[in-house]
Amino acid sequence: MTKVKLETMIGVILLVILVIGGYLYFVSAKKCTGEFCALPLTGKDSDRKSAIIKITSTDEIKTLEDKIKAYKAAPEIVNASGFVNTGGQPINISEFRGKKVVLVDFWTYTCINCQRTLPYINDWYEKYRDEGLEIISIHTPEFAFEKLLKNVEKAATDFEIKYPIVLDNDYATWNAYGNQYWPRKYLIDIDGYIVYDHIGEGFYDETERAIQKALLERKERLNDNTSVTTTISDPENKIILDREKLGSPETYFGSSRNTYLSNAKANVSGIVTLTIPEDVKPNGLYLGGTWNITPEYAENKGEATIVYKYQAKNVYLVMSGTNGAEIEVTIDGKVPGVISGLDLNKGSGLGLISEERLYKIIEAKDYGEHTLIIKIKKGNVRAFAFTFG
Repeated sequence: MTKVKLETMIGVILLVILVIGGYLYFVSAKKCTGEFCALPLTGKDSDRKSAIIKITSTDEIKTLEDKIKAYKAAPEIVNASGFVNTGGQPINISEFRGKKVVLVDFWTYTCINCQRTLPYINDWYEKYRDEGLEIISIHTPEFAFEKLLKNVEKAATDFEIKYPIVLDNDYATWNAYGNQYWPRKYLIDIDGYIVYDHIGEGFYDETERAIQKALLERKERLNDNTSVTTTISDPENKIILDREKLGSPETYFGSSRNTYLSNAKANVSGIVTLTIPEDVKPNGLYLGGTWNITPEYAENKGEATIVYKYQAKNVYLVMSGTNGAEIEVTIDGKVPGVISGLDLNKGSGLGLISEERLYKIIEAKDYGEHTLIIKIKKGNVRAFAFTFG
């Protein structure tokens, strides 16, 4: 074998290793369900609770030396791809060391688990920003379209986010923190140490009390006369999730993760024409018609159908549409009516799909098992993932 051929072969092998490694890292990132992270829904509560990481100060932490031994210094923001709510100016964590307490929040805008935390984070920013708290949002995208600055800017407006957002398109800051979850919060004290770390939703009271404790330490250290609010937030627009009644998992359409696709083999890709069977099983994704299945999404070619039998109260679908895309939704064979989500017409079950975001399909009062049918009547829809609440 010539030297040139050997070098070429080595180069190809290394490239394959990098591609496979990148893919495995991507699919290992987890969203969190309910108060806990995305462990199997059939697992024991003790298994789910093991996913929660909480670091709380103790009375033994009295000096900076004690703190250095007990806590990890917060990593800096790395290789940011853009900024929102900063006037376009870069922001970093070290600039607040010795001045403010910082809450770092990892999220991505189509993640329903992340969206449910935002009413609390917005409240905390309003309550504590004049008392020494800075919140820095690290937006690490799950899908390619979430890398676009204009999409993140619109999400910030839609969710009324006023605090700084950092675009972490290359996962550089995510990797610096060793993170694997959306959402995740790190509380950084005045000395730059991570004193509280929480994965997922829930535990809002505990997180807020950790913020208050860190702000009181800051107040004492700086001899600041500013008072620290001690009430606990209870946002009017909060969304309450009953994890025990939620029985359907996040379900992806793209070939890299479509393990719940039930009328074709998992990880099928390319152009496929599928037929929906008479009997559909719970938590199975069924596609009818002709679809182009890519690693991230499935896109219809002509009229097509999506069927899913779910156990939940609310149904969401991450998607986008072109060419005047229109869907028609039925639940158990009927127009959803009053339980139609915000993105559907209550009288007809019709919805127009355009921008790349999470669409609210069903928003009911009670949990239950239902069969959802989505017919794509016009245009082209790119479907990325079902999520439930």
